[in-house]
Amino acid sequence: MSSLFHTRQKEIKQYGRGNVVEYKTDTAAGLSFRLRRIGVLWSGEHIFEGTAETLELLRSKGRVYLTCYIYYSELKIGTTIGKQVIFVTNNSTKSREDYTKKLTGMGIPATANEVFGSSYSAAIYISRILQLPPDKKTVYVLGEAGIESELDSENIRHIGGTDPSLNREMEKADYDSIASGSALDPSVGVVLCGLDFHINYLKLSLAYHYLRRGAIFLATNIDVTLPSSSALFPGSGACAAPLVAAMGGKKPTSLGKPSQAMMEAIEGKFKFDRKKTCMVGDRLDTDIRFGIEGGLGGTLCVLTGVTNAEEDWANGDIVPSAWVGKLGDLRDSHLGHHPAQ
Repeated sequence: MSSLFHTRQKEIKQYGRGNVVEYKTDTAAGLSFRLRRIGVLWSGEHIFEGTAETLELLRSKGRVYLTCYIYYSELKIGTTIGKQVIFVTNNSTKSREDYTKKLTGMGIPATANEVFGSSYSAAIYISRILQLPPDKKTVYVLGEAGIESELDSENIRHIGGTDPSLNREMEKADYDSIASGSALDPSVGVVLCGLDFHINYLKLSLAYHYLRRGAIFLATNIDVTLPSSSALFPGSGACAAPLVAAMGGKKPTSLGKPSQAMMEAIEGKFKFDRKKTCMVGDRLDTDIRFGIEGGLGGTLCVLTGVTNAEEDWANGDIVPSAWVGKLGDLRDSHLGHHPAQ
């Protein structure tokens, strides 16, 4: 998940190897830090040390100095804070209300209006951007209840998803009815793929035949893996992969990070200044790329998730502006403690 912290930036100082460079600005634009949820705030049911306290510090009012590292140099940011926080996530399995409960249950105060997920992004795209024909407004869902909840919030009719009748093996009669079209809803105009914990051949076959009949191919996100319990597991992109292969390589339009469609939707709702925004995340291919391609003012990589060492970006073309070991290091630096390099 990502978060936005809005503030008035006064000055930035970079300290390293005896050199001091000072930058000043007179703008009152918001400085935003965008934090990914899994890998940045917590993993599984374990919240990383100092996370809640760091968010509380950034939301408070006053002046603090935060330190992060650009390779072996320190980046110290002196800033007046008191920021609005927005949590942005690619995980489609939960709705905004679900995430609010999760955040507060982990000791992080939050409201549903502060959460922007990929399921919500997809629902907004379908209802407000896509111009679907009147007879093709139904969405076939390959995913969990979080997608269904957000589609409901935009009054979008949907089928598939958590329908218990689809949680079974495919039978001979299914082949016949799908091939003839009798098992297909003629009003389906979109196939929306997210993370599906109960994916099976029947669900994939229905999705494939809707696509063959002209349905628009969308995905909440294309993350092929997700971190949990200090390990990686298949993500939404892995669920969509069989359909991509069956459709001859045709890829879905993604409504999650790093898609700029999501950036534009967030910007439209929260009205932040991109040049005064820093993307904070643990994935180079989604979080950091999202910030770079979105023209944000900076990117900060935390090493508690998918990316866990500088070597991961040393020879790549996606390089963060700076890094910290964990989000709590920002708070520790304010208190005079320095994260291990």
